[in-house]
Amino acid sequence: QVQLVESGGGLVQPGGSLRLSCVASGIIFSNYAVRWHRQAPGKQRELVAVIGRSDITNYADSVKGRFTISRDNAKNTVYLQMNGLKPEDTAVYFCNAVSGRDSNWGQGTQVTVSS
Repeated sequence: QVQLVESGGGLVQPGGSLRLSCVASGIIFSNYAVRWHRQAPGKQRELVAVIGRSDITNYADSVKGRFTISRDNAKNTVYLQMNGLKPEDTAVYFCNAVSGRDSNWGQGTQVTVSS
């Protein structure tokens, strides 16, 4: 059974940092590209960052220079380091592991940026 579990969310002040983790089980993790998405209340889910099987990364313009995605295949884990957080980063963050037509989602972790 495939499972993705996100963690690391929480409440942080503007300008602060958080590191999200996504731990996968039930898949050969190194075969998957992994994406972080987020969904704010009343808004559509948006793609935040992607890391490919060969560690190529891509970011939404809104987070470039502030967020860094990385992976540790030995630990079946993808990270999202978030620095310089802004109130508009408040959302539920989801990880998504994709390989061809196989797409797996985690349950999400809440990130709230507020003073």
